[in-house]
Amino acid sequence: MDDRAKALLKALIERYIDDGQPVGSRTLSKMFDLSPATIRNVMADLEDLGLIHSPHTSAGRVPTPRGYRMFVDTLLTVQPYDLEPAARMQEFLPASEPGRAVTAAASLLSNLSQFAGVVLTPKRSQVFRHIEFIRLSDRRVLLIIVTPDGDVQNRILFVTREYTEVELLEASNFFNRNFSGRSFHEVRLSLANELSSLQTDISRLMQAAVEAGTSTEASEDDAVVISGEGKLLGISEMTADMDRLRRLFALFEHKTELLHLLDVSSQAQGVQIYIGGDSRLVPLEDVSVITAPYGADGKVVGTLGVIGPSRMAYERVIPIVDLTARMLSNALSHASP
Repeated sequence: MDDRAKALLKALIERYIDDGQPVGSRTLSKMFDLSPATIRNVMADLEDLGLIHSPHTSAGRVPTPRGYRMFVDTLLTVQPYDLEPAARMQEFLPASEPGRAVTAAASLLSNLSQFAGVVLTPKRSQVFRHIEFIRLSDRRVLLIIVTPDGDVQNRILFVTREYTEVELLEASNFFNRNFSGRSFHEVRLSLANELSSLQTDISRLMQAAVEAGTSTEASEDDAVVISGEGKLLGISEMTADMDRLRRLFALFEHKTELLHLLDVSSQAQGVQIYIGGDSRLVPLEDVSVITAPYGADGKVVGTLGVIGPSRMAYERVIPIVDLTARMLSNALSHASP
């Protein structure tokens, strides 16, 4: 592509993003010192490259997923976010309440972008420093898990028989002596050999504790906060195809594909842009996802982003996502212990 073709593609996509109407050669000829015939020839070349196409019988053209990809990769100019609104953003992400800051980030992304905001929450520590068993009743035992950073998690175990305080203490001591500083997944792999010297009933108690710990790891690793899905109902291209709309809300409800996308993007640096029809990670055409990883104390702990139509103002949404990730990282890094 020469510079003229790139300029026309950029102008066409920006115009389409602004008003949502197919862009014709006559419209572009008013923006460039070129004849409509010359512009039609360039548009034909862009169409042959798979960057634009003509919807239905319209004389105008709209971007394809491949066209959007070229636009965001090579033609887009992103402006820095205004400092004054940025300063106000930090107020919504309280360092004193890390859990609320993560949830608030999803709402903040949605309100600023007017699309859906999504946050993959930090993974809870899979490693325990100390555990304790406390008898609650004949068949219920409280499992207390203390992580290396001081986080305390409680799980109730339903057991097959009553355990004495001495037995519970023996099980706690065995766990802490042999497995402190390791994950429940690692403990599960070691249990068969390590428990051979213990009573069968104590072994069952410890296996119940490991099951509770590993199931907690799996469910918490998959935690996703979504805010503002309803805003997408006000976007014409989202509601024009009811089948696509149903699949979009199924994505929000079941979350499996969304979790995979967010997990992949957490391994990348900086803002990532996924465009439906171009990226295998976004299962729907006409939908784009903009993500950025966030961290605490220099370590990536999660991902956040915006889900909206491919016809979005990328130059506005990209800095919103980038700045929110930086603000949330700042809040979590200065969180109260």
